[in-house]
Amino acid sequence: MGGNKDGYIVVLCTVPKEKGEGLARLLVEKKLAACVNVVKGLRSFYWWKGKIEEDDEELLIIKTSREAYGELEREIKENHPYTVPEIIALPIILGNPDYLAWIDESLS
Repeated sequence: MGGNKDGYIVVLCTVPKEKGEGLARLLVEKKLAACVNVVKGLRSFYWWKGKIEEDDEELLIIKTSREAYGELEREIKENHPYTVPEIIALPIILGNPDYLAWIDESLS
């Protein structure tokens, strides 16, 4: 894998429709993410305060390092309109070594 001894992660975060691009740009500008994909056209169904809700949302697919996660989570919480935003980190088990090295470069 690249040079990051702590490893790499993909963070999933849903946001209200039309809010994804602003948060994605902020995370990349602050070097908390090497890349953020904004997937539009998402329809979410979930429990909230005892009833089923549904909303049009966007999904952020954030590529970053485990080391950057704490600051990334703080930044998302500070800039996210939801009371309890989805912030879920998944480990990157394997990956193109050149891409993983690019993540390191982008975060430094």
